[in-house]
Amino acid sequence: MKNRDIDINELFKDQDFDLVEPANGHQDRFLEKLKHHEDSKPKNHYKLRTLWAPIVAVAASIILVILLTGNLWAPKLATENTDLAAVSPEMKETQHFYNQLIKTELEKVNTAKSPATEAVIKDALAQMKRLDIEYTKLKDDLNSSGKDKRVIFAMVSNLQQRIDILNNVLSRIDEINELKNLKDENNYI
Repeated sequence: MKNRDIDINELFKDQDFDLVEPANGHQDRFLEKLKHHEDSKPKNHYKLRTLWAPIVAVAASIILVILLTGNLWAPKLATENTDLAAVSPEMKETQHFYNQLIKTELEKVNTAKSPATEAVIKDALAQMKRLDIEYTKLKDDLNSSGKDKRVIFAMVSNLQQRIDILNNVLSRIDEINELKNLKDENNYI
């Protein structure tokens, strides 16, 4: 089928699509070009890759270790720093006020300690410890909630409850001391 004036229907009928033969020496020229192309490639490409491979592996390992240790320490640092003071300057003042008031009231309670008031004070300190544990949980919640206002309110409420407990204890201590003084006065007369 070397004739170019062939009808298309005949071409598809016989399914002979090779109309032109490649020129003589085509395969030899192709193989020579291929060989010439392979010779022009840089030969130390493999050596360069083997030189950089260990360096890249060590650098990747160091980066991985830094990231892993950073992820282990970062959550601890975030939870340690999260408190009312981290929310806003107003909350920092509020926390400072309540902490100073609690400290002052605790000092008053400890100075008023006597055998007659020991049970009341012990009960109050147990309640304070429970509130302190609850406050620690609230600090974790504040960190995980993204400074949710409900958690902030609960933290302030916790501090207020501590002050209320200490004020109630001081009132009870005063009552106990008054009853003791009345009893002593009645016994003294």
